[in-house]
Amino acid sequence: MFKNNRLVFILAGGIAFAAVPLLTAAQNYPSRPIRIIAQFTPGTSTDILARVIGQKLTEAWGQPVVIDNRPGAGGIVGTEIGARAAPDGYTLTMGVSSAFGINPTLYSKLPYDAIRDFAPIANIALTPQTLVTNPSFAAKSVKELVAAAKAKPGQINFASLGSGSTSHLTMEMFMSAAGIKLNHIPFKGSPAAHAELMAGQVPVMFDAIPAVLPHIKSGKLRGLGIGTLHRSPFLPELPTIAESGYPGFEAVGWIGIVAPVKTPEAILDKLNREILRILQAPDVKERLATLAFTPVGSTRKEYAAFIKAEIAKWGKAVKDSGAKAE
Repeated sequence: MFKNNRLVFILAGGIAFAAVPLLTAAQNYPSRPIRIIAQFTPGTSTDILARVIGQKLTEAWGQPVVIDNRPGAGGIVGTEIGARAAPDGYTLTMGVSSAFGINPTLYSKLPYDAIRDFAPIANIALTPQTLVTNPSFAAKSVKELVAAAKAKPGQINFASLGSGSTSHLTMEMFMSAAGIKLNHIPFKGSPAAHAELMAGQVPVMFDAIPAVLPHIKSGKLRGLGIGTLHRSPFLPELPTIAESGYPGFEAVGWIGIVAPVKTPEAILDKLNREILRILQAPDVKERLATLAFTPVGSTRKEYAAFIKAEIAKWGKAVKDSGAKAE
């Protein structure tokens, strides 16, 4: 009996001793610069939001937060880098809807697992998808776009932020709903796609409202519809796709932040608390409103459940549209 008690005491002491470095690491975190991987180019919604959060983390903790843009393959390139990073809290990854909600069913093979390879930290903001065209394009409404596409099946090009991106799959959903066929031209991020769109090389695309709002306001792009069930306060004059003849059509991207799996719980909790505090700050609320983001904020558990639900939702959209990417 004495030996058993002694063994339990030794084991308990060993566990407690092993936990000390983890606790100390969390208490001292961060003690060096943090890297946040943004899977799309500078100027995209993902990049913009990463920089807003990164700046505030730097101000709060006194350590530089570096935004590392790793675009490519609809978010796959950057997300794989994030999955392979050391689980120490010093490499974080933007949890974007394309890489975490869409790609798991759009691609038959991925170099990462959106659930098993990551520890969700917090959902940060929603980014409704907006249908935009070059102002010189003949279609002035969703109805006119559909009519033009039906008159020339497969001859009208559409841009996206890359194969598998939210902008790509949103258009696939729309084509399925409208019974039309457009030709996909993928780009590496919003700036490249917008440049071609404004030059008239590619006439139409879906993109997140924060990325297209300035161009719509300036007249460089024309908005045709928005992928929310209700009109956006940022573009109240713009009809929804649903009210334009496609009831129930909804396409809203989201951007959160994640860490590699096995990152210490205490560090994940510390990040979650700080990000939620940042989202409540008046200047951040004002900044996000100016940029047309809809703030969310969530617990780690809520965000994990949300990602699983989104994989199921977008998976149905992938199946219904027949979209596939390799």
